[in-house]
Amino acid sequence: MKTNKWLLLVALSLVLSVVLAACGGKDKDEDKTAAPNKEDDKATEQKTEEAGEPDAEQVVNLIETAAIPSVDSAIVEDAVGFNVLNNVNEGLYRLNLENIAEPAMAAEEAEVSEDGLTYTFKLRDANWSDGTPVTAHDFVFAWQRAIDPATGSPYGPFMMSGVIKNATAISEEKMDKSELGVVAEDDKTLVVTLERPVPYFLSLMSFGTFYPQKEEFVTSKGDAYATNSDNLLYNGPFILTEWDGTGDSWVYKKNEHYWDAENVKLETINVDVVKDSATAVKLYNDGKKDRAGVSGDLALQYGTHEEAVNESDTAVFYFKFNQERNGEKTPLANVNIRKALAKAFEKEDLADVVLANGSTAANFLVPRDFAYDESGTDFRDISGDHLVYNVEEAKEYWAKGLDELGVTEMELEILGGDTELSKKMNEYFKAQLEGNLEGLKIKLKEVPFAVRLELDGNQDYDIQVSGWGPDFQDPISFMDLFVTNGTNNLMSFSNKEYDELIEATKDELALDPTARYEAFAKAEKILLEDEAAIAPIYQRGLIQLQKPYFKGLGVHPFGADHSYKWAYISGKE
Repeated sequence: MKTNKWLLLVALSLVLSVVLAACGGKDKDEDKTAAPNKEDDKATEQKTEEAGEPDAEQVVNLIETAAIPSVDSAIVEDAVGFNVLNNVNEGLYRLNLENIAEPAMAAEEAEVSEDGLTYTFKLRDANWSDGTPVTAHDFVFAWQRAIDPATGSPYGPFMMSGVIKNATAISEEKMDKSELGVVAEDDKTLVVTLERPVPYFLSLMSFGTFYPQKEEFVTSKGDAYATNSDNLLYNGPFILTEWDGTGDSWVYKKNEHYWDAENVKLETINVDVVKDSATAVKLYNDGKKDRAGVSGDLALQYGTHEEAVNESDTAVFYFKFNQERNGEKTPLANVNIRKALAKAFEKEDLADVVLANGSTAANFLVPRDFAYDESGTDFRDISGDHLVYNVEEAKEYWAKGLDELGVTEMELEILGGDTELSKKMNEYFKAQLEGNLEGLKIKLKEVPFAVRLELDGNQDYDIQVSGWGPDFQDPISFMDLFVTNGTNNLMSFSNKEYDELIEATKDELALDPTARYEAFAKAEKILLEDEAAIAPIYQRGLIQLQKPYFKGLGVHPFGADHSYKWAYISGKE
């Protein structure tokens, strides 16, 4: 499946006169920071099943593990929010069931200039949920709003800077948002000018930050926009209902105004937030939920269950080491302290015993089975392993770091989630780190996901259990997180050589895939082996219980987690 996807993407890239194709995530039991959309595959190895036809009431009951922080495409930065957006709105492109970006609001494939800098999109006839047409002006307004510093978008600058013409200057308040390289030539023609050739640009067009917004509606709502389901407008397969802006439940209803409504089978999707895996499994077994994630002891118990679905995943989790807090350097500004912490905990046991859901130990940032070079070689085989568990080396780094800081003991706080699984992991980290590093005291701070996003944004933590699911299929989706002053850095890490290598992958190496991957490998070594700016923990695997009558669910390895557009109920007794 991976090889076929790669060949399809390469074929697409040749059509676009660029060399390297890539497609651009999210949280399940473990919360993920901005990403943190973003929390978070999903290339799926599901059991073969008969397709069947919709033959029952088209209602499905699902679970999320966190509430919705926002459904404003300019503001969303988490997995749940992007997952909701993906199902109630739609961009120029959408990931299909094979995880290939295909035209959605765009009526056909984009016309691309010979130099790869100008993309012209012709929009199809499509309407908002209020019956008014979706126009090219809606994209211009939404993108300008997302890059406008006054909006405070976490993803606008991250996704557009260095990609769309003038985005960087606008985000730095050096140019007006009206100068962004996106123009509506007429209601049905959108022209986008890039700063440089971007190999993965079309897959970005399926990502939530690039969805349209109707200016008249947004401005009329003012501060109330996107605060609840009544203050939103929809152009996707479903509309959101019964969401009050803070509650732990919501409902998707089929959007009769959607351009492809005839291919949307589900009429209603009921969603409840359930943080505890045991509760989720009980609801599933009681017939109240049609899909439930399992982990830990439950994963061991249900891993071979006849209704278990194993999903490989491209989200990678790691410790973020905050080097500056409240304007003062932290002990984590010392590279030897960071290296000691990074090597002092056993990842294999965490993955196999604590998680027990198919997750694997990670000694890397860019995940396995995700990015491939021209020959089809996995990037992991190019870059290798970094920061492998080694207690003796950890103790040496620890002693050296303490000596350099002139202390004999240290207390550090680990910021993590408040789900059942997160709490188990946090206790595991505490036991491992305190047991292997003499003089270390770990304090645990376990908070809801929305609170952790706020603490991360304020850089108010020591160590954070964080994670990233890619937004498109290219190493840059991970590597760009840690450039100096990057919007998702938020830990005061800075390395000039790292910055230069990442910049080169976007500039002079953009059309040289071999050299580009070599640069990524060098950058990953600097980030991990040399600097230990973060400490990789695991690449997530997922075990889901799923009712056999729930079919056609789209599971994605990047961008939003799931698409319900093609899902349906068949064979339910």
